[in-house]
Formats: sequence, structure tokens, C-alpha cells
Amino acid sequence: MTEFSKLPAPGRKPSWIRSRLPGGPAYAEVRGIVDGNKLHTVCQSAECPNMGECWARGTATFMILGNVCTRSCGFCAVATGLPTELDLDEPRRVAEAVRLMNLRHCVITSVNRDELADGGAGIWAQTIRAVKSVAPSLTLETLTGDFKGKRELLRQVLAAGPNIYNHNLETVERMSRAVRPQASYSRSLQVLSWAAEDGAITKSGLMLGIGERDPEIAEALRKLRDSGVKILTLGQYLQPGKQYLPVDRWVTPEEFAEWKHFAEDIGFQSVASAPMVRSSYHADESAQVVPGFQGVTLKR
Repeated sequence: MTEFSKLPAPGRKPSWIRSRLPGGPAYAEVRGIVDGNKLHTVCQSAECPNMGECWARGTATFMILGNVCTRSCGFCAVATGLPTELDLDEPRRVAEAVRLMNLRHCVITSVNRDELADGGAGIWAQTIRAVKSVAPSLTLETLTGDFKGKRELLRQVLAAGPNIYNHNLETVERMSRAVRPQASYSRSLQVLSWAAEDGAITKSGLMLGIGERDPEIAEALRKLRDSGVKILTLGQYLQPGKQYLPVDRWVTPEEFAEWKHFAEDIGFQSVASAPMVRSSYHADESAQVVPGFQGVTLKR
């Protein structure tokens, strides 16, 4: 892998960090559906650099349970605070947006709602069922929090029947407290292991360039593999504002390619690894290569 001493110091973004400006008929259509149904997307709330490209492809990642998160992660641009309400009509509106967009693959994520007794698991299950009722042939990917490590809440989500269960580890063990102060490295691995044990096809991802070192990345990937994760995403960390963790280094496209080969060699079935990769970036394409992706049956 690339030696840190040979990497340029962080500063101006390198040439390979580029994003497509929003625009075009497909983008406008997606924006109209999202706004018309009063929905939130992680594309907007997390200031994803791929929003223009993804929305131009007619895809978006819906963010349920509102747009205020009870956690304050050091990398995330989603607003932090105490949510004031729970929108019980949200599952219906997400399903309606999916129907109007005629999606074949849908990704849904959420803020953390630690103030709720069920962590939002009930709304998660209602949303999954509502989406599947209007689009039974659609494949559905869920990106959830850790539900404070409560397996019974995770099982509420899995029982609703998502095709892929995603929970991001985000970083290596040493950096975990700084990156996700209210989360836990070991708890995230446990949640992924439980989901795999219950029959879900599992997915996770790391941000690179936030302070980790190569041996730590290799260790994290092995632990994800041992937890049953089949689909992996690796992308460059981008600082969303001055109050967030700084970029430690710009990881080169060549290094991302090396990590892709490494991950495939140790057993991951699908790996997306490049500077601009994010959890839901071209998620439909990543999922298609996983054996059993179509028609997965979750254990109860």
C-alpha cells in the first residue's frame, strides 16, 4: 500500500476529487418528487458530492425519521439536536415517491433517534412494508444505525424483509471514538454479525483519509468479513465544514484499487472502492453480483 510519507499534505482537493453539478430533466423530476412528498434525502442533508450524478440517473437515497439526528458524529453534516416530532405518515409518502420514480432498487437510511424507546425501528418496518406493497419486484437496501445494540430492534427491521442490510463501520478501531463518539466499533460489528446470522445479505463501509493507517484498514476489513459482511464500500472522507474532523490525507485512486483487490482476495463478494464512492453510490450495481441477492429469505 502507499506509504504516508510519499503522500501530499492535505490542502487543495486533488484532480480526482470531482462531483457533477446538479441539473437536467431527470434531476428536476427527482427533486420534484422528493419536494412534493415533503421527504428528506441523505443526498441533501449529508451534502453528498454525488447528488447531481445520482439524481440525474433517477435515483435518490431517502432518509426517514426526520432530518435531525440525536448523535454528533465528527464527519457528518446532518443536523444534530433533539427531534421534535415523529412523522407517522412518512412511510406512505416514501412508498409513493418510490412508485412515482419507478425504481428497481431503492436505498433508505435514517437519522439516529436515540430518544425513542424503539430507536425508530417501528417506522423502519412500516416504511419497508409500505415500499414493498407498491413495488413488490423492487430490491430494497436499508442503511440503519446500531439501535444501541438492541437485537430485538434490529430484528423488527429485518422481519420487514429488506434485501440488503447496511450498517457502516465508518472507520478503524483507533479512530472510532473521534469519528462516532456515541457509537461503538465493537457494537457495530456485533450488529452486522447478528444481521448475517438472521439471514440478511450485509453491507458496510469505511471512509479513508480521516487518520487511519494501512494495517488498521486491513484489520477492519478482516473483522467486517468475519462478521459476515458480503458487500463493501470504500471512499475518500471529505470534510463538510470547519467544525468537522479535518482530512488527514488524500487517498489516491491507485490505492483505492489496491484495497479493492485486497478486499476481494480476503472474501468480499462485491467491493466498490474509489475516491467518490459512498454507501449508496451505484448501490444497484454493487448488489447484483452477490449470490442470492434476488429472493433472499430472512430467518425469523
